[in-house]
Amino acid sequence: MMVSTRFHLLGCLLAIATATALQAADNLAHESTTGSVRSISVEPRYVELSSSNRQQYLLVSGQMSDGRLIDLSRVARCDVADSKLARVDGHRVVGIANGETRLTISAAGNALELPVRVAGFDRYPPVHFANDIVPLFSRLGCNGGGCHGKATGQNGFKLSVFGFDPVADYGALVKEARGRRVFPAGPERSLVVEKALAEVPHGGGRRMEPGSTEHELLLEWIKQGLPVGNSDAPRPARLYVSPNMRVLRFGGEQQILATVVFSDGAVRDVTAAALYATNAASVAEVNSTGLVGVGHVPGEAAITVNYMGLVAAVQILVPRPSAPDSDPYPSIRANNRIDELVWEKLRNLGIVPSGLADDATFLRRLYLDTLGTLPTSDEVRAFLCNPSESKRSEQIERVLARDEYADFWALKWSDVLLVDRKALGDRGAYELHRWLRQQLAANRPYDAWVRELLTASGNSGGYGPTNLYRVLRTPEELTRAVSQAFLGIRLECAQCHHHPFERWSQDDFYGLAGFFNGLERKPLGAGRDLVFHSGLRDMTIPVFNRVVPTHVLDGRPLTSGDGDPRQRLAQWMTEPGNPWFARLLANRLWKQFFGRGLVDPEDDLRSTNPATNEPLLSYLTQQVVASGFDVKTIMRQMLASRTYQLSSAANATNADDERNFSHYYVRRLPAEVLLDAICDATGAPEAFVGSPPGTRAIELWDNRLPSYFLEIFGRPQRNSPCECGRSSEPTMSQALHLMNAPEIERKISDPSGRVARLVQSGADPSAIVEELCLVAIGRAPAERERQVAEELFAGGSNQDAAEDFLWALLNSYDFLFTH
Repeated sequence: MMVSTRFHLLGCLLAIATATALQAADNLAHESTTGSVRSISVEPRYVELSSSNRQQYLLVSGQMSDGRLIDLSRVARCDVADSKLARVDGHRVVGIANGETRLTISAAGNALELPVRVAGFDRYPPVHFANDIVPLFSRLGCNGGGCHGKATGQNGFKLSVFGFDPVADYGALVKEARGRRVFPAGPERSLVVEKALAEVPHGGGRRMEPGSTEHELLLEWIKQGLPVGNSDAPRPARLYVSPNMRVLRFGGEQQILATVVFSDGAVRDVTAAALYATNAASVAEVNSTGLVGVGHVPGEAAITVNYMGLVAAVQILVPRPSAPDSDPYPSIRANNRIDELVWEKLRNLGIVPSGLADDATFLRRLYLDTLGTLPTSDEVRAFLCNPSESKRSEQIERVLARDEYADFWALKWSDVLLVDRKALGDRGAYELHRWLRQQLAANRPYDAWVRELLTASGNSGGYGPTNLYRVLRTPEELTRAVSQAFLGIRLECAQCHHHPFERWSQDDFYGLAGFFNGLERKPLGAGRDLVFHSGLRDMTIPVFNRVVPTHVLDGRPLTSGDGDPRQRLAQWMTEPGNPWFARLLANRLWKQFFGRGLVDPEDDLRSTNPATNEPLLSYLTQQVVASGFDVKTIMRQMLASRTYQLSSAANATNADDERNFSHYYVRRLPAEVLLDAICDATGAPEAFVGSPPGTRAIELWDNRLPSYFLEIFGRPQRNSPCECGRSSEPTMSQALHLMNAPEIERKISDPSGRVARLVQSGADPSAIVEELCLVAIGRAPAERERQVAEELFAGGSNQDAAEDFLWALLNSYDFLFTH
């Protein structure tokens, strides 16, 4: 078998991917070509400047003749009547002296006036370190994980990451290094000021401009004598952003206005002080001043706005523009409510979904996504020959009843629940995996088996779910894993500081950890433990040595009482009204069948990471609850949808869509599924050490079983409670292994394998080629495969030709990917 011949065959069967680019353009110039501005509006409706709110950004919007809103903030002209009281800098009004005046805003042939009131400018208000200086460091990036906020600090100066510990930050700035960082006698000469202005060498470069409001605030704090601030000072209570949602055309811009209301009712414009981030840079980007820019990729993005632990989000929708001579949006059949919600979103974006996948593609996709198993050649033939119009729904039912269903989903849940032989030992890992498979084989309601798992007590050698509390040993580990695995809340950040993208604090983290404090593990010998809970014990935040009452997220503290507190945790977590539990399950299932979660990553549910189709995720969440947490019921709806059955072939409108499910997203087969597929195609099963003959890779409970193939194709180590540990990215070592590994060569040429059996049966070359294509790629050979096969069988023995042909199939795009 010639290597050059095989590489030629491989080149005939592989596909190439393409990429798109983002390019920004001016908003008004673009919009002026598509309509006229009918009127303008401004936020806020009046400008009130005070000692604590010394500047106010303006959000100027124009309403187009077709009803659309566009941002005019950066092109509007702003004139203040009395320049002695206030001045205008772009679309920002800055106070100068006390008094009242008027502000005129003009844009696109429209004008309006706003009242301006300046009060309290005769003195700078008392500066509060936690409320004013810590947010300034966050804004300037000083306390980020890449600068002075990292674990070792930077150049001897360490701040708490994101300012979670203002007391320590104050000490580091004022008291450490003999106080050399601040100089009250000459604030301008303070090292912290000169470094930030880059007047002396600074590894972080210039962080603020001379004369800026940031510069003014830092100087004023030093002038006032470095005050800590009163402990009862008003705290930021609510963050408002405007607009909440905006539809932008290609090349458009949108300014964000951020406002904080303090606990005493005071209002402050924090547009220049907030932190901004986007969750979809290919659709929309945002700069440090809250200006959003979009390019030429349709879709939706969420812009996160963060100020002192308060978080809000702005949704940006970017539809694909319609050509002047384009046909109207087509009417597309919907199989169920899922399709209706997907079509509505695609219609708003101007994206037309692809057509349906053919029967062969659908069948292979269904088997791989649901069972992790290839259909046999007989199953493919039977399905393709079935004339029934309901054959797809009938096949879905048959697939969900197969034994491989429990094997495949037990493998997936074992990844999430860290079923790791290294941590649990043979007995513990086997028992937990076996218990999971039993729940899935019986289709036990999801909420029921999760409650049993969370409250498990007993002998780990005979009762599988207790092993969760052996792989996760501390309350902190359990809090991180359980909140992520079953609520989709990543609390690990809140263990050390306030979550940078959510409302969760250290109180929330240690309040939840209290449910697991008091878990006992008594060794029984032979790698077994007796697991039980000894009773409620509140947790203490180590840094502050402060006790936190045990409580659920957004809930009241538990009172002392008898019994295992995990019972109350499990009850709260699995109740139908829990805002995260059913939502996460719906999102997990969606990701499995559609290639991407409606929220991505699938286990990162937060307000600043919204779903790409919130009505759809809300509907699926309701269906989970209404079904009684029957997982297969939800699977049926997803699999029966036209959305799931779309072709992976893109059209002119959806080629760059990676978020809205306008076509099926192609994915590489997972490691265990791919190994089983190779064994099925070659007819040569894998021999796993210590496992009975015929054991499939998806059945394995031992994630540490030696297998070079599984290692290089991304089998996870199971050290994180998510599917993120499983790699699906192709690598050079994978490609070389498939092409050159003697193990795969032995399977192809196995004397009792598929090729040998076909040749020995006397089948003619066309029958051999058809059988190999049906079993490997789930369809009859196309013209390209027939041509290659003719060349091979014309030049040598049927055995060698069939082996070469199967080798080429195993290295092909159609085999390695679900499409």
